[in-house]
Amino acid sequence: MTKNRLEAFSDGVLAIIITIMVLELRAPEGSGLAALRPLVPLFISYALSFIYIAIYWNNHHHMLQAAEHVNGTILWANMHLLFWLSLIPFGTAWLGRQQFSSWPVVLYGVLLLLTAIAYHILAHLLAAHHGRGSTFAKALGDDRKGKLSIAIYALAIALSFVSSRLAYSLYAAVALMWLYPDRRFEKALSR
Repeated sequence: MTKNRLEAFSDGVLAIIITIMVLELRAPEGSGLAALRPLVPLFISYALSFIYIAIYWNNHHHMLQAAEHVNGTILWANMHLLFWLSLIPFGTAWLGRQQFSSWPVVLYGVLLLLTAIAYHILAHLLAAHHGRGSTFAKALGDDRKGKLSIAIYALAIALSFVSSRLAYSLYAAVALMWLYPDRRFEKALSR
């Protein structure tokens, strides 16, 4: 089975996710700059979520460039990833509206954690499908950065009850860690 339909469908879903998130940003009623102040938390949560969606789109693209073909299990694993990504707008809106209180920060972290786990599953299913000695499997390697991200999300979720701002800072730190595109697949393909 070719990977083109999986890529096209995933691109469409991610575009819709970003559209849903931006629709949550409503213009204030007032005309002065002070009217924007209540929107700051919502904009901050939107900005981080936009960065996360961009990171997943970028890395998903690079990963699929290294894949030669997919199967039904991989299609379902990709849908699993898209499911968790599709909930990011809900978590983003609640987080911003509740100004980073504990439970919205917990939910946001749980969504990030489950999305990272889903991506990890997809990547490892693709590696298994292509074989341990494949270019894909070699490029994926031991996925230290992915495993570290999962650990940081779990830590941040626990810290949410102590300091929701610290937990949110850890979510931002993981995004910064991934902001530089994952070049493992590009390097493997250029060899």
